[in-house]
Amino acid sequence: MKPGRVSIAGASLWLLAIQLAVVSSIAAKYFYQRWSCPRAWTLSTAYDPESVLRGRYLSVQVTVDGCQSTLPSAEQAGMARDLNGVPTGTKFYIRGEQAVRFPAQLKVQGGKLIAIRVPDSESQTGAQIVTAQPGSTCSEMRLETPVDFYIPEHAADPTPVKRGQELWIELTVPPKGPPRPLHLALKDNGAWRPLAFQ
Repeated sequence: MKPGRVSIAGASLWLLAIQLAVVSSIAAKYFYQRWSCPRAWTLSTAYDPESVLRGRYLSVQVTVDGCQSTLPSAEQAGMARDLNGVPTGTKFYIRGEQAVRFPAQLKVQGGKLIAIRVPDSESQTGAQIVTAQPGSTCSEMRLETPVDFYIPEHAADPTPVKRGQELWIELTVPPKGPPRPLHLALKDNGAWRPLAFQ
């Protein structure tokens, strides 16, 4: 065997070993975060965009609770009031004609996925963009970037949901980056049914 061939084969094996180490380290990180990071179930909406390159998946838009947050402008928030002008609750709603958009840090509190706005004066590294539509309450905000939930090619598509149904998703919330999907469940007229894709 010629020396040139041996050196090329050796270099190829080293390159393969490095690639396997990188992939394994990423997989180990995700596996660790899957079991160590806080989890939350949250209401979601999804559609099923098929992609030849990426396979079949549900693109899930995640609902977050932003009631502990502040909006970029106080004028964007309104409170429901009685005839005497006294606030009737603790939740604010989005007023105006345009959607509100701001960077936020995500955390899990009391089993809920919470979004806290990151002020412009602070570092926004790792922040997620949250949007809220006019007229919606602070508990109905959404993450701007959808979460992809991959399903087998021949699995039944749970979307669109029927009247009386809600699609929920369980997520892990890592210290940085977007939440990662774990499970889906269908809430059908109050009955909870986890979705197992075979």
